[in-house]
Amino acid sequence: MSGPERITLAMTGASGAQYGLRLLDCLVQEEREVYFLISKAAQLVMATETDVALPAKPQAMAQFLTEYTGAAPGQIRVYGKEDWLAPAASGSGAPTAMVVVPCSTGTLSAIASGACNNLIERAADVALKERRQLILVPREAPYSSIHLENMLKLSNLGVTILPASPGFYHQPQTLDDLVDFVVARILNCLGIPQDMLPRWGEHHLVSDD
Repeated sequence: MSGPERITLAMTGASGAQYGLRLLDCLVQEEREVYFLISKAAQLVMATETDVALPAKPQAMAQFLTEYTGAAPGQIRVYGKEDWLAPAASGSGAPTAMVVVPCSTGTLSAIASGACNNLIERAADVALKERRQLILVPREAPYSSIHLENMLKLSNLGVTILPASPGFYHQPQTLDDLVDFVVARILNCLGIPQDMLPRWGEHHLVSDD
């Protein structure tokens, strides 16, 4: 198995709930164990942008997401925002990779400043201090100088800043194609196989005959 076996996936209150849900589905299909964290703002955005209505309690949410994605029992673990005993809250238990998608600019700021006011921020702080892979997927337009300064600060610390900016060179036909473009880029960064998006040049390969 290439890429991390366990991943912390956090969703915060920026637009783009589809990206997080699609990534969760892909991680499940690739048989990865997922520690799932979601803010209240992200739940509101999800209810606005999709037809997915998550239960409020972590245990019920885990059961819902297990059925929604077809995950194996226990493959998706959901933790509340103040569950400080969650594995992701400690360097001794956190996965080697974490993705925040979508990542609000508020969460971006909190991570850049080292705030640990909830489990999402603490999990990101753990990833930073333990020198583990951290991928942030902001979705905002336009970016202010504050946003850009926070991104630069985190990038200099080794964080991957992957804006939710779909490309069009693969000639997308549907909204799902645009979502898959971004999710495929995340999977590439994680080193997890994906067949949603060919790597650059692969679709232009021709025979010399």
